[in-house]
Amino acid sequence: MKKLAIAALLMSALGAAHAADLEIKDAWVRGTVPAQKATGAFMQLSSKGGVTLVGAASPVAGVVEVHEMNMDGGMMHMRPVSRLAVEPGKPLELKPGSYHIMLMDLKKPLTKGEQVPLTLKVEGKDKKLESVELKADVRDLAQAQGQGPMGGGMEHHHHH
Repeated sequence: MKKLAIAALLMSALGAAHAADLEIKDAWVRGTVPAQKATGAFMQLSSKGGVTLVGAASPVAGVVEVHEMNMDGGMMHMRPVSRLAVEPGKPLELKPGSYHIMLMDLKKPLTKGEQVPLTLKVEGKDKKLESVELKADVRDLAQAQGQGPMGGGMEHHHHH
């Protein structure tokens, strides 16, 4: 088991987290402006055997939720999802305008060059819950713009 923990640490240091049959690539968070209280985290998830993303957490935000964006009657809707399946051998892209991780009630502005610690909560085929730790690079707002309908200020309204 220790070898696995060491391997997971090494993998996260290399920018690809690995545990719980979940591989994470290209994790990033959109930078914010002062007073902005919400932003999105994006990444590519893949799994050999299939897992379900059931939650997320980060010390930089008071509330962290997995969200889905979709078009409905010409309107963009965003809503939290409690479970998101990562099917075996089918990479799932969390990206602007689609599924993403919403960081709300931010404790401070996030600026380019910082790294945001994230914990993904994953349920395996055996129904066992595991936490996968990773660090996501904060990208400049300008660099992140123009990537789908969430480019720009990305105002986000709470819906519970």
